[in-house]
Amino acid sequence: MKVAGFYDESISNGLGWRAVLFVSGCPHHCPGCHNKVAQSYDYGEEFDKNKIINRIKENSILNGITISGGEPLCPENIKEVNNFIEDLKKEKPNFDVWCYTGYTLEQLEARNDDVTKETLKNIDVLVDGKFIEERKNPEIKFRGSDNQRVLDLKNCFKQHKIVELDI
Repeated sequence: MKVAGFYDESISNGLGWRAVLFVSGCPHHCPGCHNKVAQSYDYGEEFDKNKIINRIKENSILNGITISGGEPLCPENIKEVNNFIEDLKKEKPNFDVWCYTGYTLEQLEARNDDVTKETLKNIDVLVDGKFIEERKNPEIKFRGSDNQRVLDLKNCFKQHKIVELDI
C-alpha cells in the first residue's frame, strides 16, 4: 500500500485533534474529487506503519486518527489498513478511529468477508458514500456531499441499526 500523505495534526477531518492518513488508490473516481491525485495506486510513498505509529505516539495532543484516501476500504488496501488500526490501538487503546470511504456501510457489510468485518469493528466513526458533486454542500460538517453519512459504528453494531452522529 502507498500513502498519499500524512498530517500530524488536524481539526478539520473529524472531532478533536487528529492525525490524518491518506492512502493511495481509489476505484470510485468520483467527479470533483478533492484528492484526485490519490486515486492512483502508484501515487505517493510506501506505507511505513511503524513510522506513522511512532509519530502519533510522540504527539500528546492527539485523541484520534482519520484514515482517508484514496479509498482505505477497497480490496487492495483494507487488509493493511486494518493491520495498521489494530497495531495502533495496541499502542493507544482508547484512540478514536474515523475512516472515510466511498462505499456505503451496506456495501461493505454485503462483502461478508472476515477482513471487512474486523475492520468495521475497529473503526469508531465511518463517513460513508461516494462524493457526489451535484450534492456538494459546504454547510455540513465532515462531509463533502449531503448523501454521505457520519456513522457511529460502535453504536450501529450494538443497536443493530444505522446510527448517525448528530454533528
